Parts: sequence; structure tokens; C-alpha cells
Amino acid sequence: MWSIIIPIVTLIIGLVGGFFIGVFYLKRQMEKMQNNPEMLQKMAKQMGYNMNKQQMNKVQNMMKNQKWK
Repeated sequence: MWSIIIPIVTLIIGLVGGFFIGVFYLKRQMEKMQNNPEMLQKMAKQMGYNMNKQQMNKVQNMMKNQKWK
């Protein structure tokens, strides 16, 4: 019986832990991006967008108004 319960419990703990680590990493990356316009430009190009300076300022202002914490 324990040979079934322990793997299931460790799987659940691993999934929950991985989720929270992923959220923490994503928040840190987003905080870095709002201060680094080159990183934002690179991300936009990877998604297929080519943003001009005005659009870039608008995105940065929107990100600064977000509450990441």
C-alpha cells in the first residue's frame, strides 16, 4: 500500500513546488523587463511584433503600473 501512496504524494508535492518556483521565476523576469527596454524589444520580436519607441514607452508604463508583488 505504501508503495502506491508515497509516489502519488511526492508527485503532488513536486507539481505544487514546481508551480510556485515557476511563478516566482516569471515574476522576477517581468520585473527585470520593465526596467530593461532591450529585453522588452527582444521579447516583442520573438512574438512577431516590431514596436516603435512610443509603443515601447506605453508597454513600460503599463508594466510599471502592474503589481507584481
